Amino acid sequence: MFQFDPAVRVQDDLFRHVNGRWLETAEIKPDRATAGSFVDLADEAEAKVRSIIETAAESPQDDEQRKIGDLYASFMDEERIEALGASPLAGELAQVDAITDVPGFVTTLGVLDRQGVGSVFGMYIAPDRGQPDRYIAHLGQGGIGLPDESYYREDEYGDIRAAYVTHITTVLGLAGLDDAAGRAARIMDLETRIAAFHWDRVACRDAQKTYNLLDTGGLQSLAPSFDWASWSAGAKVPPAVLAEVVVSQPSFLEGLQTLLAAAQDSADELAAWKDWLRWQVVHSAAAYLSSDFVAANFEFYGRTLSGTDELRPRWKRGVGFVQGAMGEAVGKIYVRSEFPPASKERMTELITNLLEAYRQSITALPWMSAETKKRAHDKLDSFNPKIGHPDQFKDYSALETAPDDLLGNLRRSIAVETDRELAKIGSPIDRDEWYMTPQTVNAYYNPTMNEIVFPAAILQPPFFHADADDAVNYGAIGAVIGHEIGHGFDDQGSQYDGTGALSNWWTDDDRAAFEKLTSALIAQYDELSPAGAEGKHVNGSLTIGENIGDLGGLGIAYQAFRLTQPSDEPIDGLTPDQRFFISWAQAWQSKVRPAETLRRLAVDPHSPPEFRCNQVVRNIDAFYAAFDVTPEDGLWLDEEQRVSIW
Repeated sequence: MFQFDPAVRVQDDLFRHVNGRWLETAEIKPDRATAGSFVDLADEAEAKVRSIIETAAESPQDDEQRKIGDLYASFMDEERIEALGASPLAGELAQVDAITDVPGFVTTLGVLDRQGVGSVFGMYIAPDRGQPDRYIAHLGQGGIGLPDESYYREDEYGDIRAAYVTHITTVLGLAGLDDAAGRAARIMDLETRIAAFHWDRVACRDAQKTYNLLDTGGLQSLAPSFDWASWSAGAKVPPAVLAEVVVSQPSFLEGLQTLLAAAQDSADELAAWKDWLRWQVVHSAAAYLSSDFVAANFEFYGRTLSGTDELRPRWKRGVGFVQGAMGEAVGKIYVRSEFPPASKERMTELITNLLEAYRQSITALPWMSAETKKRAHDKLDSFNPKIGHPDQFKDYSALETAPDDLLGNLRRSIAVETDRELAKIGSPIDRDEWYMTPQTVNAYYNPTMNEIVFPAAILQPPFFHADADDAVNYGAIGAVIGHEIGHGFDDQGSQYDGTGALSNWWTDDDRAAFEKLTSALIAQYDELSPAGAEGKHVNGSLTIGENIGDLGGLGIAYQAFRLTQPSDEPIDGLTPDQRFFISWAQAWQSKVRPAETLRRLAVDPHSPPEFRCNQVVRNIDAFYAAFDVTPEDGLWLDEEQRVSIW
């Protein structure tokens, strides 16, 4: 089952000992930025979904499947798409042309926002962190086209900024706009000023700082030049939605006010905003237009930012389009064949054991008081596991589709989902809702629902083996389960109680002890630099939540594994504990393009795969015992430096 690299000792580098041979020979597919376990599973799920979609297109069994077929047919009709060229943009660009002042800009922004055109802010509906028994609108910063605000200010991204301006110039030219280079320069200048008001990603993780509850008047006072009533009318957002909102970054809206105020007094500033909105229109549609737009879009976002060699085949992009529009309709078919009842039964058993291991571990924590332990146990008892797929799938009856209207299908699907979200305001919390489709290879923790969610597609080898021994399952999917539970107790998740409310359930001394441990973990990761990153380091503060999840997840998975009282008999010469840690390493088998590694270091809250494997085990005593790791070995970490939180 395992193929080890004999040239690398497990005590020096678990990741490369287990995956070294694979790393030497594995090739990243030309249409991918990464290769590895997650990608392999995603490719398998994608192929199955393709079959589902093509079958629905050829022989629809109901109206929902007909719509799936319409969506796919509209994407695959290359002849029509090529013939249309840039013409599908005409109506939306005309709306931008008609803008004469800032109020008109705000209204048009709302109209286009409803159709999926990028806005200067993002809005979503979710449970209120302060009162998780109700839904509320959340507003967050937006308006930039590069991955992060740091791309606009740091010298190392100078070449990317230049390439971005060239990309905007190319795409605006394809759309038929004159003086494309001049417009691109104005757009870049405006985005740079917008980015200057953005909070960085570490600040945006802060659950307390990003919880700012405002009524309509308070929202309006942040940016008086932005008429929320006009925007709402354009976007067809009912007034009740903005009666109370959570603003994630209030100072961003204050900064936006300075930019809009300037546009009220300057025709040149207003012209820059109009060019920016034209760019949003074209960019939002580029992947769905003729091949020249698609190629230009890939050249920057695929090749320049991620180092990907080739555009994904059209059928794969078509599958992605259908899943974006009707993902749960596809998922409803997917789980009929891909999620046997035995998988749910086995997962339920694993989750039960992981929760019990967390309970025992919390009870034994030396740094936490009995008072806080009681509340931690209460939260643990309130966890809601979801496995495989929702009990009720989304209804797509409101979506109108046509086999010959790709961009229209896109815009209408976004509008339908927008209405679905807006309708939550004033409605009871839907605790059966999922934020991932069953065919997604991933898992998540939702703090306001206090739930852990495992879609069907991740319940496959190497993460989940229905017939494998416990060591293999606990080292892979067990650690994933532990990771998601761990998010309920990471630096941000630990600020929510068992009801999902943002509430301080800690004593001051316990929180101080916790933060001392997390600071030590941040310092560990700050020192790490992945291969091919040219001296760039992991941002320990950005990745701390995921690192806590990894560390707690594997450590508690090991404890849960030992609760099964495994036989100590070796299998293939490996003890159960050794097989447990090897399974963990195999799950993180991954290869990443250099450009993608650099992008992730800037924006991804997850550490690089090699450190998700190696740095975690350096902090777990059981790993040292399993492989007789000594101070002379590469993975040794002095005992006083090891961090054990949960």
